[in-house]
Amino acid sequence: MKIGITGATGQLGRLVVEKLKQRVNAGDLTALVRSPEKAADLGIDARPFDYTKPETLAEGLQGIDHLLLISGSEVGQRKAQHQNIIEAAQKAGVKWIVYTSLLHADTSSLSLAPEHIETEKLLKASGIPHTILRNGWYTENYTVSIPGAVGAGAFVGSAGDGKISSATREDFAEAAAVVLSGEGHVGKVYELAGDDAYTLKDLAAEISRQTGKDIPYNNLPEAEYAKVLESIGIPEGLAQALASFDVGASKGDLFDEGKVLSGLIGRPTTSLADAVKKALA
Repeated sequence: MKIGITGATGQLGRLVVEKLKQRVNAGDLTALVRSPEKAADLGIDARPFDYTKPETLAEGLQGIDHLLLISGSEVGQRKAQHQNIIEAAQKAGVKWIVYTSLLHADTSSLSLAPEHIETEKLLKASGIPHTILRNGWYTENYTVSIPGAVGAGAFVGSAGDGKISSATREDFAEAAAVVLSGEGHVGKVYELAGDDAYTLKDLAAEISRQTGKDIPYNNLPEAEYAKVLESIGIPEGLAQALASFDVGASKGDLFDEGKVLSGLIGRPTTSLADAVKKALA
C-alpha cells in the first residue's frame, strides 16, 4: 500500500512523514514535492510534483494508493491547484484522498474558507473515497510572535476576547498519520482543534508568567494591527489577511470544544504552557 504525501517538505508535511514512519514501512511512503532534492533528508522515495503543472501530476501519482493532499500555500490559487491534483488522482487510480481543510469551513467567516469548501466539493464530485481533516489554527501561528512581543513589551492583535482552540502542527500531523495508517475513516469529516481554548490575553499572561516580565495584551482595531504587521516587514496583503484572521477569532471562528483531535491521537493536545515554553527556548 503506497501512501503519497503532497507538500512533504513543508512544516506540516515533514512532521506527517515523521509520524507515518513510526506507523508504516518507510518504503511505502512517497514524498510528492516541487523540489525532490529538498526531500533527501526525509529518508523516503521522493518525486517531482508541482501543483501548477497539471500535465505532470498523473505521472507523479502512478502507483500511489492513498494520497494526503496538504492544501496549497498560495491563497487564491488553491482551488485550481487542488482541482489539478484531484483530476490527476482520478487518472492515476488513487483509491483514497485525505485532505487538510479548515476548522468549520462551512460556517467560518475566514477568507481562507471558500477555497477549502470548493475543494471539498471537488472531492465529493470526483467519486474518489475521501476523508476531510478540518484543521484548526496552529498554535505556532501565535507563538512565532512571542520573541518579538517580549522584545516590544506587549503582545498585540485584534482577536478581542475570542477563544482560540489551537493545537500544534505536531498534533495535527499525528492525526493525519493516524488516519492514513488506520481504517474506518473513509467518508468522515473531522473537526480538529485543541482541547483547551484561550484568549490572546491568556496567551500574554502565560508569556508573562514564564518570562517573569509584564507582557500585556493590547487589542487593536483591524486596520491598526495590519499597519503594525506591515511595520515589521510583512507585505501589505498578508498583513491585512492576518489581521482579518484575528477578527475571525473574535467571532469564534477558531473555537471548537469537541476534542475530536485528542480522541484521534489518543492523548491530550499540546498545552499552551508547553507551546510557549518551546517558543521561548
